[in-house]
Amino acid sequence: MTRPLRILTVIGARPQIIKAAALSRAVRGPFAGRIAETLLHTGQHYDANMSQVFFDELGIPPADIELNVGSGTHGAMTARMIEGVETVLMRKEHDVVVLYGDTNSTLAGAVAAAKLHVPVAHIEAGLRSFNKRMPEELNRIICDQCSTWLFCPTDTAVANLGREGFDLGHQARPTADVPQVVQCGDVMYDNSRHFAALADERSTVLGALGLSGKDFALTTVHRDHNTDDAARLNGIFGALLDLHTRHGLAIVVPVHPRTRKMMETLLTPALHEALTAGNGIHLVPPMGFLDMIALESNARLVITDSGGVQKEAYFFGKPCVILRPETEWVELVERGQAQLVDADPGRIAHAVDHYLSAGAPECPPLFGDGRAAEHICEELIRCR
Repeated sequence: MTRPLRILTVIGARPQIIKAAALSRAVRGPFAGRIAETLLHTGQHYDANMSQVFFDELGIPPADIELNVGSGTHGAMTARMIEGVETVLMRKEHDVVVLYGDTNSTLAGAVAAAKLHVPVAHIEAGLRSFNKRMPEELNRIICDQCSTWLFCPTDTAVANLGREGFDLGHQARPTADVPQVVQCGDVMYDNSRHFAALADERSTVLGALGLSGKDFALTTVHRDHNTDDAARLNGIFGALLDLHTRHGLAIVVPVHPRTRKMMETLLTPALHEALTAGNGIHLVPPMGFLDMIALESNARLVITDSGGVQKEAYFFGKPCVILRPETEWVELVERGQAQLVDADPGRIAHAVDHYLSAGAPECPPLFGDGRAAEHICEELIRCR
């Protein structure tokens, strides 16, 4: 009997944990016996609200290997991750390293695997914001260059790789020098479809916040170029306060730990006091995935600097105001479902007013058929 394909899945941040749920579900389901997965958690997100809750509620098996890297500078964290992943791979127990997205954990897994000649499968390959000041942009480009399989969530991602010189028609056995580019769809779409009904059944967040049957906007702010700049942070939260004042719309803000710390440090005292006065702006701890789905699917609109939340807003037909000057999900902007406003209060207000009046436009399917994880498993087995 042929032994199963042995994959090492490297995760470290909450979006990767959620994405990994889709692949783990496929591995334990239709591909049981043909693929064996080892889960390595770098510890990039180590707070329970940022990590463990997702394992618990999404049914992901506990990590087989914990690096417990914790916080630190980009260089220090990434170096410790590379060392940890390398140590595991030197045991020669894995055939493929599976990586997600664009975090430091992704970069570390790509570098460690490529140097030891272990094939890399990059899920969410080909995404580009075309802004190399973003650490995520550098991480995703380097990971793509190290990969043997490039699993793209959209046609735009495939086209990006084509412009960079990747052979889009390669069908022979892939290598790191001539990788396979596959448009597989988006594993997050798999998850949103799979967990939407469960969120309706289990989540109590709307009742807890007194929002059942009421209009509200969902906001997330976590990128350091927003949280660590006083002018940008005050501009964003000042715009949220203005939105609430002008429209009487409740605002729900699951607050990233770094964001909460910087709010206390950088917001003007008057703005900080107004935001925390209990006047319809709900500053709450980070949410689990089911609660986030419940909030996204019931919000009037979403305001965010998160790439993942942009997509989830689209999955649930919600307009999205993007607190960045660019996005890797350009399809959403091109089709009018999202608007780029950066941290400009005037542009934020204009976009919000537009969507509250007009709603989100109808958009064609962009992210596959909800079976991305199965397509990925099929391709890995085909090419082993």
